[in-house]
Amino acid sequence: MDNLTPFQRRQEKVKKLLPGKPYDTLLVSEPWNRAYLSGFWAEDMQLTESSGFLFLTEKAQVLATDFRYQEQAEKEAPDFQVVIYKENLANILPEIFASLGTRTLGFENHHLTYERVMKIQEVLQEWHPQGELLPGGELVEGLRMVKEPEEIQAIRNSLALTESVLETIVAEAEVGKTEKQLAWRIEQLMREAGAEAISFPPIVASGPGAAMPHAVVSDRQLGDSETIIIDLGARLDHYCSDMTRTLILGEPDSKAREVYGIVREAQLRAMAAVRAGIPSSEVDSVARDYIALAGYGDNFGHGLGHGIGLAVHEKPGFGKSSSMVLEEDMVVTIEPGIYLPGWGGVRLENMVRVTADGCEILNQNEFFYSF
Repeated sequence: MDNLTPFQRRQEKVKKLLPGKPYDTLLVSEPWNRAYLSGFWAEDMQLTESSGFLFLTEKAQVLATDFRYQEQAEKEAPDFQVVIYKENLANILPEIFASLGTRTLGFENHHLTYERVMKIQEVLQEWHPQGELLPGGELVEGLRMVKEPEEIQAIRNSLALTESVLETIVAEAEVGKTEKQLAWRIEQLMREAGAEAISFPPIVASGPGAAMPHAVVSDRQLGDSETIIIDLGARLDHYCSDMTRTLILGEPDSKAREVYGIVREAQLRAMAAVRAGIPSSEVDSVARDYIALAGYGDNFGHGLGHGIGLAVHEKPGFGKSSSMVLEEDMVVTIEPGIYLPGWGGVRLENMVRVTADGCEILNQNEFFYSF
């Protein structure tokens, strides 16, 4: 019987991959990768200020952090040998390299700054003249793409909380309220419902502002009969949710009806195309081609969706040139949109779990118009 914790299972997966790599030790610095493997949940305040680093070999694993996180690290990451550095990581590296027998070190080249990489390389070569620092790629991100049952349940819970907040927002939205008022209300409701945090700053984009996919909320008042894009998500038990609905207060005009109907049909067609074994680019094309045939191809400029889990945006990605192939138990968003400068826009976003022969729509909220 498998008595391993989820973190131990993930550690074993990494260790089984190491023999095929050109390095004997993997340095994990990306915060969500670090948490995914260890259970150490401290967050980095900024890119140049780290809460800790993991070092993994086939037989051992070390978590290096500073005094601020010592108690938390020892409690949350019992599978790791915790070592404390007093000033910076470089000072403790020789001790870690000696204990692990490190000669070649793989690092997350998509995350570490050039300055930090150069310093680690300097210390490694001082420790061993033939020491090499090698790009480790997105090894852990590759494991994170396929979600475990516990992760899927956490995502369901996060999404359920987000949907309950959206229901309240839709009920409270009215002409004359400002975007900022609604955005702040979203944050308030999420905290009151038990969310650890918002997974990203809410988007409330009304009228012409809805033509910007990632519009910044403003003091603009909501108007009658215009489209209002509301994009929101919560973080609960460390896992994110992300959903978008487009609201129309009052009676929509013919343009809003047309654009909304096209986006909704593109979303339905894309969700119907999702299944294990299909390239994500093909799913993207289903929605993109439909929108293009309707005459709005130039107005859908972003990818169809993205993976979601510990991070609100993670692999796999959807786009014209994506080489990702969907696998069972990936959790992804499907979010086509049409954006018309000077008029507004429509985006609709659901979260789905990829299955062997289709997908499970995780959203329970059916706030869609059928014009």
